[in-house]
Amino acid sequence: MTFHVSRLALASALAITAGIGAAQAAGTEITVAMQLEPPHLDPTSAAAQAIDSVVYANIFEGLTRFMDDGSIAPALAKSWNISEDGLTYTFMLNDGVTFHDGTAMDAEDVKFSLDRARAEDSTNAQKALFASIASVDVVDPTTVRITLSEPNGSMLFNLAWGDAVIVAPESIETITTNPVGTGPYTFTNWVQGDKIELTANPDYWGAAPAIQNATFKFISDPTAAFAAMMAEDIDVFTGYPAPENVPQFEADPRFQVLNVATEGETILSTNNKMAPLDNVKVRAAIAHAIDRQAIIDGAMFGMGTPIGTHFAPHHPDYVDLTGNSAYDPEMSKKLLAEAGFPDGFKTTLKLPPPSYARRGGEIIAAQLRAVGIETEISNLEWAQWLEQVFRGKDYGLTIVSHTEPFDIGIYARPDYYFQYDNPAFQELYAELNRTTDAAKRSEQLASLQTMISEDYVNGYLFQLATPTIAKAGVQGLWKNAPTAATDLAAMSWAD
Repeated sequence: MTFHVSRLALASALAITAGIGAAQAAGTEITVAMQLEPPHLDPTSAAAQAIDSVVYANIFEGLTRFMDDGSIAPALAKSWNISEDGLTYTFMLNDGVTFHDGTAMDAEDVKFSLDRARAEDSTNAQKALFASIASVDVVDPTTVRITLSEPNGSMLFNLAWGDAVIVAPESIETITTNPVGTGPYTFTNWVQGDKIELTANPDYWGAAPAIQNATFKFISDPTAAFAAMMAEDIDVFTGYPAPENVPQFEADPRFQVLNVATEGETILSTNNKMAPLDNVKVRAAIAHAIDRQAIIDGAMFGMGTPIGTHFAPHHPDYVDLTGNSAYDPEMSKKLLAEAGFPDGFKTTLKLPPPSYARRGGEIIAAQLRAVGIETEISNLEWAQWLEQVFRGKDYGLTIVSHTEPFDIGIYARPDYYFQYDNPAFQELYAELNRTTDAAKRSEQLASLQTMISEDYVNGYLFQLATPTIAKAGVQGLWKNAPTAATDLAAMSWAD
C-alpha cells in the first residue's frame, strides 16, 4: 500500500511538472495536422501539394512569394527592375542569406535553381512556368538577371510558386529526405507515416519567428482526425478531412474554424487520349451524368462552389459555365448512343487518398452507372497516384483537386496527365502571356475558360473549400490559400 501511494504521489508530481512545462512551451511550440503525408520533401520535382504544405516559406524560399491574400511579395529578392520591353528582370538579393548547412546563398544558387528547373531533363512538375526564360545570368553575388524570349506578364507570379524555390547544388543529392533551404525553419526529423519536425533557424536572415518548434502530424482517417482535435492533441488541422464535424467545432469555445478559400478546382480528370474518352461526345455524356450538388452535399457536407471550367470562382475573370454541363442523364444517354455506345462502356476510376476523392468517387460511380458507364474503382495511396496517374497516364478517370494558383495554363501542355492537345488553346494561352492590357487579358481568359468547357476536357465539379480547425489561441493562420502552404513564421499564440 505504501508503494502504491508513493507511485500516486510521484505521478501527481510528474503531472504537475509536465503541465508547467507544457504551459511554458505552449508559446513557442505548435503541432499541425494534415491528412496527406508528402511523398518526399523536394518541391521542385513533384506535384504533391503536401510537399509545399510542409516546406513552402518554412524550409524553402523563392525570389518572390505568395501572401495569404494572393499578393506577390519580395522574398530572397528584396527588389527588382523590369525593362521597358518586358524582357529583362533584374533581381537584387538580400544580403547575408545562408542555407541551413551554413553555405552562402548567392546569385550562383539562383542561376543553378532556375537552370535546373527549366533544363531539358528537368523533373519539375511546373516546368512550363519557366519556358519563356531564355537565360539566367549572374551580374554579381547579389544581383541576378533573367532574360525572357518573349514578355510574360506572369513572371513574378510564376517565381512565387513552390516549384521555383532556390536550392543549393551542395545539398541537391539528398533534398528529398534532408531538405536544406534558406527559410526560417530547418528540417529536424521525419518519422515516416507519423510526423515531420522542424526547428526555428537561429541564423535566419529575416525576422525571427515566434514558433520555435513545429511538428507536422499525418492523420489520414477522418474519425482519428476528429478524436485528435477533440482531445486537443493537435493545435491546428489544415484541410480538416471531415466537414460533417465542423458545426461541432464551431459550437465549442476551445476551437476556431476558418473556412479557407482555396485555389482547388476539384475535377473528374479525364484521359483525353484513351478510347473512348478521346471522343468529345463521350466526355460530354460524362459531364451531363454528374450531379455536382449531390457530390458537394454527399462528399463535402455542403462545402464547395460548383464550377463549369478550370478557374476559381473568386477570381474577377471567372465565367460561370456550369450550364454547359448541367445534370441531364437523358442527354447523357443520348450522347453515348450518338458516340456509338448505346449500352455504355467500362473504364477505370483511380482515387487518391483525400476524402473528397474517395467519398466523391463513390457518388460519381453511381451517377455514371445510372447512364451505363461502369467504373472499376481503385483506391491509391498518394505515391501510387503520382506514379500511375500523374506520371504514367495509366487511367481513364480520376478525381483530384488542382490547388495550384491560376493554373489554366496546364491545358496548353499536351503532355500533361489528362493529355488535352488543342493548338487553338495553346496559341491563345501564349497570346495571353504576351498581353499586358487588363481588358484584353479578361477577354482572353473568358475564351480559354469557354474552350475547355465546350471541349469537356474534364468533369468540372466544385471549388474546394477546406476547413482549418485550430485551438482558439492560435494567431496568424492564413484565411485564404492562394497556394498550398502552412506559414509557420506567421503564427503565434495569444498571450
